[in-house]
Amino acid sequence: MGFGVVLYGIFAVFFLVLGVIFFLGRGARLIAGYNTMPKEERARYDEKALCRFMGKLMFYCAVCMLLMGADKIHPHQGFGAAGMIWLAIGAVAAVIYANTGNRFLKKPPQRRDPEGKYPPRT
Repeated sequence: MGFGVVLYGIFAVFFLVLGVIFFLGRGARLIAGYNTMPKEERARYDEKALCRFMGKLMFYCAVCMLLMGADKIHPHQGFGAAGMIWLAIGAVAAVIYANTGNRFLKKPPQRRDPEGKYPPRT
């Protein structure tokens, strides 16, 4: 058990704690860019969906940190390289996912058709 294992363990716990905070819908003020937006623009975004996505991303980063820490326990097995590669892939994929498709914009309320006469709009 060297310093590297402890360091990766601390990072993994840090990402787990952040993941829980975000996944519960809290901590939006920790998201860079979102907290600097004007209130009018922030009102357009679904804060809970954004926080849940960030929580999932933090859990993913925690697993990658654990993989890198496992490389310190079992060297030359490729755990460290796998953790770094998966961390890089996850970061790129998260940026692409978050910035395409307007996924985190609030959806307009749908009109109700109590009699069922009209098909839903697509």
